[in-house]
This record gives sequence, structure tokens and C-alpha cells, in this order.
Amino acid sequence: MTLEPSVRLLRDFILEHPRLMVLTGAGISQSSGIPTYRDATGAWTSSQPIQHGEFLRDAAVRKRYWARSYKGWPNVASARPNSAHLALSQLEAQAYVQYLVTQNIDRLHQKAGHQRVIDLHGRLDQVVCMDCGEIAARADIQQWLAAHNSHLDHLSVTQRPDGDAEIEGAALEEMQLPSCVHCSGLIKPNVVFYGGSVDKKIISRVFEQLSQCDALLVVGSSLMVYSSYRFCKFAHDHDIPIVCINQGLTRADELLSLKVLLGCAETLKQLAESLPARG
Repeated sequence: MTLEPSVRLLRDFILEHPRLMVLTGAGISQSSGIPTYRDATGAWTSSQPIQHGEFLRDAAVRKRYWARSYKGWPNVASARPNSAHLALSQLEAQAYVQYLVTQNIDRLHQKAGHQRVIDLHGRLDQVVCMDCGEIAARADIQQWLAAHNSHLDHLSVTQRPDGDAEIEGAALEEMQLPSCVHCSGLIKPNVVFYGGSVDKKIISRVFEQLSQCDALLVVGSSLMVYSSYRFCKFAHDHDIPIVCINQGLTRADELLSLKVLLGCAETLKQLAESLPARG
């Protein structure tokens, strides 16, 4: 097999550091039709995402979220794993990937058959009641939204990251909001909004797992948010080398031992095919 020179370097690195933690970001799901937040320089490509506090405080913000989510959720729900997700699942089966942490909320790693996954920012296929804590399926909320907001059906929209879509104006004012079926409380997607906090138990678990690995492999993330960058900082502080597959700038570039400036899908496919299974 003829490998890209940088992929060959990555393969050789992994053969020397075979127990990997992988940290993935939005770039890995781009080939599955889910847009990313940032361009190659790390700058925002669309409007700023919703803030946790605003969602809880302001009904108008919740109307905006649920209207846009109603039009954007089907794109995430129908998305399928691409060759990057499948290659990481293969690398797990070959005993290279010990743990996988994803910033993504699309569950595509699980759909690809990956077994050991931590959803750092939650999962979009669930909603949670902020009053009673009940978890419900996002698909059930979609049915409710469809039954009570038919005025949205005729709208043609532009898809945005993480199940968002571009909607503004009068359509938002007519929006009927869903609520918890058990207590009629305020529901939100079971994800960490900007301004929210990742569960401290999850962070501690990732640190513990990372300390057991030979290296950290970052895939498709600019690492601009601290919730993911902190793991690179931890790895660097504990002499755990970091390698990265990303076509743009990352916040951790100066910490990297190796960076592959190629697409996630083809790089990981070549990598998985070139590595022998570990006994």
C-alpha cells in the first residue's frame, strides 16, 4: 500500500505508541453532511451558537432554538457514519484505540459500531427536563413539534452545525414550545450548550483514561473550546505526546508532536488499512 508521507509518519508513530486515546471534533462528521462551526483559521462560519443561560431565561430564545431544531434535526437523525468513523471503529477492534472522546453530539461513532465512547458534550438524540430530570427521545419531541407547528413545514432552510437551521422573523413568533410530558417542565436537548459545563465526573474519567494511554490523537477539531483543549494541556503536562489530523489551525498546534494536514476520512481509512491488528 502506498501511503501519503504524512500518513506513513502517523502510522509509524502509532506503532511506537499503540495505546491511543482519540479526541474527535466536528471535522470528522463533515463528510456525513453535518456542517462545522469554524473555517480553517478557527473563525466562526455562522452565527454564534445558543447560550445555556439565555435558553433557560428567555422564552423567545427557546422558540428560536426549537424552530431551528425542528428543521435541522432530521439532517442529524438521518446522517450516517463516514469512512473516518468506520476506520476508528476498526482501529478500536485492532486494539489501538483504547478510548474515544467526542465533542460531537451526533452519535455517529456509536452508529459506526464503536464501543468505548464518551460523549463529552452530550447527545442530541435525547432531551432532558430541567425540572424533574426525565430523559425523553428527541424523535418524540419532533413528532410533537410537527403536530403543533405546521407553519414551519413550507420553509426552505440552510443547514447549520449540530442540528440547527437558519430561521428568523415571523415564523419564530408563532412557535409553540414543547414541554416535559411528565411534569410540564422546561425541556432542553441533552447537550452542553455554550456557557454550560461538562460534568466534572466525565472530565475526571477522561483524565484517568488518558493517563493510561501512550498518546493522544486529535481528529477534526480546532480545539478552540477549553472543554476539549484541556485534555491536550493535560497530555502535554504529563509527557503524553499529541498527534493531530486536521486541515486547519488548532489551539494546540504548538503542543503537537505531529500534524497531518489532510482530510479525516481518507487519512484514517489509509491508517486503519495499513496497521496490523495487535494481538
